[in-house]
Amino acid sequence: MSWRFVSFAALFVTCLLTANTMAAKLVTVGGVVLSAAIVIFPVSYIVGDVLTEVWGYGTARRVIWLGFGCNALMVAAIWLGGEIPAAPFWKGGAAYSEILGQTPRILAASFVAYLAGEFANSFVLAKMKILTRGRWLWTRTIGSTVIGQALDSAVFVALAFAGWVPLGVLIGIMVGQWIVKVLYEAAATPLTYAAVAWLKASEGTDAYDYDTDFNPIRL
Repeated sequence: MSWRFVSFAALFVTCLLTANTMAAKLVTVGGVVLSAAIVIFPVSYIVGDVLTEVWGYGTARRVIWLGFGCNALMVAAIWLGGEIPAAPFWKGGAAYSEILGQTPRILAASFVAYLAGEFANSFVLAKMKILTRGRWLWTRTIGSTVIGQALDSAVFVALAFAGWVPLGVLIGIMVGQWIVKVLYEAAATPLTYAAVAWLKASEGTDAYDYDTDFNPIRL
C-alpha cells in the first residue's frame, strides 16, 4: 500500500481514538447537547468515505477493524493504568477516572455503534457508487453519512442511556446528534471532493465494488 493510503488509515484511527478521549466532556451547540467528540468524530466518516470511494469496501473494511482493535487496545491500557496503584503524592486519581474511565455499558455502546455506523456508511457509499456509475460524489458521501450516522447515534444513545433518561429526551439526543453530524459532513463536501480527486489521480485507482463480498466479518 502507498504512503497515501497509510496516511489516510492513520488519520481515520487517530480521529477515532481522539474522539473517544474527548467524549467525556459535554458541550452545547445551537441548543443541542453533544459530546466534545463532535469536533473530530465526523472526520472519521469523511475519511471512511474517501477510503471506500478510492480503494473500495474491502480495504475500508480492514481499516474499520483496525480502528476497532486500536480502540480496544487504548481502552485496555487506560483501564490498566487506572488499576495500578497511584503514587502517594499524586492527587489526580479522581480526575483520571472521571475523564478516562468509562462504564462497561458506555464502552459496549460505543463499540457496537462504531461498527454499525462505519460499516453501514461504507456499504451504502459503495452500493451508491455502482448505482450512480461513479457520478455525483456528493450524493454518496452525504447519503452514506445520513444512514451511517443515524445508526451510530441511535445505537449508541439507546444502548448507553435507555432506562436512564425519559424516552422523549432520548429521541431528542439521537436526532440532535444525527443532524449536527450530517451537517458537518455536508459542510466538508468540498474537502472530500479535493481529497478524492487528488488520491484517484495520484494512486491511479478508482474502485467499484461489483464483485465484493460485503460481509463485515470477513477480513
